[in-house]
Order: sequence, then structure tokens, then C-alpha cells
Amino acid sequence: MTQLVFGATKVWWYVSRSTGIVAWALLALAVLWGLALSTRALGRKTPAPWLLDVHRFFGGLAVIFTIIHFVTLSFDPYMSTTYGYKITQAFVPFASKWKPGPMAWGIVAFYLLLAVELTSLLKKRLPQKFWRGVHMASYALYAMATIHLLTAGTERQNPLLRWSVLVTVGAVVFFTVYRIIGPGRAESVKQSGPKKSSPAN
Repeated sequence: MTQLVFGATKVWWYVSRSTGIVAWALLALAVLWGLALSTRALGRKTPAPWLLDVHRFFGGLAVIFTIIHFVTLSFDPYMSTTYGYKITQAFVPFASKWKPGPMAWGIVAFYLLLAVELTSLLKKRLPQKFWRGVHMASYALYAMATIHLLTAGTERQNPLLRWSVLVTVGAVVFFTVYRIIGPGRAESVKQSGPKKSSPAN
């Protein structure tokens, strides 16, 4: 009976941990999918609308799971009684008494995630350069979220998680380099360059 009650008190801790890992995985998928589309690794033609929808879908789910990750942590009895953790601390860097540094990485990453997602929803109403500049923050967002995962997460010693981080980081680096020097990047630059005006008839 004691074990059952103890297990029940840790339900929110387990939910917060699992949703945090899922949120990071969805973010990694969103970043990799976006890089794959920008480098034309999924095809030489212009990406189909549904491919872009998948990219947005991953990002949207990452926001949802991150919010659940924040909220459920405040319900954990150990965090609330031992460290006085409250939901408001989930939105203020260094406000938490429990691992303030690692928690700050996650909080800043969350704000970057919101900025990227909101500007993506408003892409048609925003200047292209502004949208692209904010979207480039996805690199910093992914890096901060990964640092948070490895420094605050209690699963950081899990071999599967470590290999997942290594594989995704390697994939992000590969696609980034390919985007810079690959043929897909050259074509995108050529298409985005200034168009010559057609001669008057």
C-alpha cells in the first residue's frame, strides 16, 4: 500500500519527464524536417504543401508537450514541498531553486519556440527577412533545448537517450553543412536572386 501511494505521488514527475523528452524529440524532428525541405533532400522539386504542414505539425506538437511538461512539474509534491516550485517559476529564468541554470536553458528555449511558431503562423503577413531571421533562431532553440535535456533531465544517463542526441545533433550538422555548400542551397540562392526585367515589347 505504501509503495502504491508513493508511486501515485510520483505520477506527475513521470509525466513531466516523459513529456519533456517527447517535446525535445518533436522539436528535433521539426528542425530536421525543415532542414531537409530547405536542402531539397526530400526531392528536387518545390516541397508539396503537405510536407510543409508536417513541419508545422511537429512544431505545434512540440509547443503543446512543452507546456504539459512545465505544468505537470508544478504538481509534483517533491518539487513543491522541497524546492517550493510553482508554475510561475516555469516562465522566469533562474527563478527555480532546483537546478536554476539547466532550468533557465529550457525556459529560454521555450520562448524561442513560441517566437518561431508564432511567426510561422503569421508568415504571410510578415516581411520575408524578418520571418527568416526569427526562423534561424531554431538552431539556438534546438541547442538550448538539448542542453536543458542533458543537464536537467534525469534520463541523461540512459544510453538510448544519449544515442538519440548524438544522432540528431549529427544529422542537424550534416544538413546544415549541406545547406551551405550543397546543390540545393545553390539553387535556392539562384532562385531568390534579383530577377531581370523582361525587355519591353
